[in-house]
Amino acid sequence: MTGVVTVEIAGQRYPIRSGLDPAYVVELAGYVDKKMRAAQDAAPGGDLLGLAVLVALNIADEFFRARQAQSSSHGELNERALELEKLVDGVLGQVAVAQEVNAP
Repeated sequence: MTGVVTVEIAGQRYPIRSGLDPAYVVELAGYVDKKMRAAQDAAPGGDLLGLAVLVALNIADEFFRARQAQSSSHGELNERALELEKLVDGVLGQVAVAQEVNAP
């Protein structure tokens, strides 16, 4: 169900139409507002649009880095799973050999 949530970012109110949970939209807006305020503090004379572009680039960077970290950890997990598979295969091979040796 789509609804409208009004949020405030950098002193401006924005009606946001979304199907997301309103509390989540408010949380997202709070995050963007925090980033905008930090950018305003760093460049007090900057225009709002320029600051918004810088904030968007910073958030995109955060997203890309998080995605890359997740991808890296996923790759590491795959490597570990392959190592475990090799260990299990080795043990199963030893068990099979031991059973053959002990067979009557």
